[in-house]
Amino acid sequence: MKKTALLLILTFSLSLALCACGEEKPLLSATDYDLDAETAQTIRGVKIGDGADTFLAAYKDYDILSSVNGGDYQFLAAEDIPFDASLTTILPSFFVDGAAVEIDSFCEDNGIEKDALLPFLTDEAYLEHHAVVYQYLVFDWEDGQIKDIRSESMDYNKDASYYKAN
Repeated sequence: MKKTALLLILTFSLSLALCACGEEKPLLSATDYDLDAETAQTIRGVKIGDGADTFLAAYKDYDILSSVNGGDYQFLAAEDIPFDASLTTILPSFFVDGAAVEIDSFCEDNGIEKDALLPFLTDEAYLEHHAVVYQYLVFDWEDGQIKDIRSESMDYNKDASYYKAN
């Protein structure tokens, strides 16, 4: 179940790259995914109990995946996210050799199409020479407030086959 959910999140992240042509968003750094162990507060000051204003002040300029009422994840503009619904938001990023990856540039630099990004990043030959990590912050919402925050990641070098579709 978790494997399927992670694959869906990754698939939707890649679909953003396909749909958001021409839109350049800033990239989160690896430290943006750090959480304070005691408070679960992000490095940008967002914590459990905060509302949309605090969240958007910190993250509105980034790609935000949203799942409303347990539905499929989709990219919504910050102003279109229904924070008062049962909601999960995710801030995803790929890191190659420790650096955040801008999808368009990465694909262009490596001569690949965007729909070939995941197979490229999980290819054994590529992983022999590069560290590839997919990181994401997960915010669970109820009634306009953050109820939980998690920082999660998928390290392709540890077991790339885990992330490939069966």
